[in-house]
Amino acid sequence: MGKLFYGSDPQPIDIEDRLLQYLQVVLSTKLRRSESFTITWTGATAQQHRTTLWIQPSISLRFLYDSAESTRLSGGYLRQLADQAAMSSGLMLNARTWQQQEDAHRAQLAAA
Repeated sequence: MGKLFYGSDPQPIDIEDRLLQYLQVVLSTKLRRSESFTITWTGATAQQHRTTLWIQPSISLRFLYDSAESTRLSGGYLRQLADQAAMSSGLMLNARTWQQQEDAHRAQLAAA
């Protein structure tokens, strides 16, 4: 389980390593372009909660991975996340279903 540190808050946000890797790519790309946006996610626990953050270049981010090795990301799923981040509703993630969405993109690639 990776951790996302946002701003000056010492309490990290726990995110699966592979999903955190996707977020790092999308967030880095948007911030490199000086584009602000929201990211909203629902947790994987039995308690349903939703959190939204306003992401902007002046707020620091730090990504801490549990694994030292990076994994190969699905280009299709990465594009889906980037497209969502460009929408006015912002990037929307569900901690319980993101792997199914990523798997669907991987299956499409394998079938091609």
